[in-house]
Amino acid sequence: MRIDVLSLFPAIATAALCESMMKRAQDKGLFTFKSHDLRDWTHDKYRRADDAPYGGGQGMVMKCDPIFEAVESLRTPETRVVFMGPCGRRFDQRIAQEYSTRGGHLIILCGHYEGVDQRVLDHLVDDEISIGDYVLTNGVIAAVVFVDAIVRLIPGVLGDDASAADDSFATGLLEFPHYTRPPEFRGWKIPDILLSGNHANIERWRREQALERTRQRRPDLLPPDAG
Repeated sequence: MRIDVLSLFPAIATAALCESMMKRAQDKGLFTFKSHDLRDWTHDKYRRADDAPYGGGQGMVMKCDPIFEAVESLRTPETRVVFMGPCGRRFDQRIAQEYSTRGGHLIILCGHYEGVDQRVLDHLVDDEISIGDYVLTNGVIAAVVFVDAIVRLIPGVLGDDASAADDSFATGLLEFPHYTRPPEFRGWKIPDILLSGNHANIERWRREQALERTRQRRPDLLPPDAG
C-alpha cells in the first residue's frame, strides 16, 4: 500500500506515522508513506493555499487549484482520493478493513480553516471520511487515525497477526479485559480462571466478558441473537 497525505501541516502526520509500529511497517516494506505540504503546489510569492469565501462569512477556504495540481501530480491508475471531513462516512472498523484489504494507492486530503472549495469534493474526491461527531483544528489529525487503523490490519504489521482478530470491534464486540504479572497487586487478584491452564474455559470466559462489557457500555453493537 502507498499512502500520500496532503495538508498544510505535513510534520504532524510525519511525527505520528514514522514512529513505533508504523515505522517498522515501512522499514519492512509493508506500506510506503509520505506527507506533503500543499503549499508546494502554489505559484505566488506568499504560497497561499487558502482565500476568503465567496459570499462572505468567517474563516478561510482552501483553494481548489493547488489541491487539483497536487493530486494530479501524484495520481496513478489505482489511486483513491479520500477527504477527511465532517460530512463523510463515519469511520469504523468495517471501513478500516475495507481499505486495508483494498490496498493500492491512497491520497488523503486534509482540510483546514472552514474546509475546502466544494469543487474539490465534487470533482476530485472519491470518498469522504469522518472519524466522529466533533471538530478538530485540522484534518491531518484525523488522517493519522485513519491511516493507523488501516495499516495495522495489513498482514505482518502487528507482531502477531491474530492480535487484530481479537481487538474491540473486530468481532462486533468490545474486547475482553486483559491481565499480566504480578498475579496480585495491592490486594487485587486476577481472575482464577486465567491461571487454570484450561484454554477452553478461558476462551469461554473471555467471550462472556466481551459480551457483558459490550452489553453494559455499547449495547448498540450487540447482534439481536447475542447470548
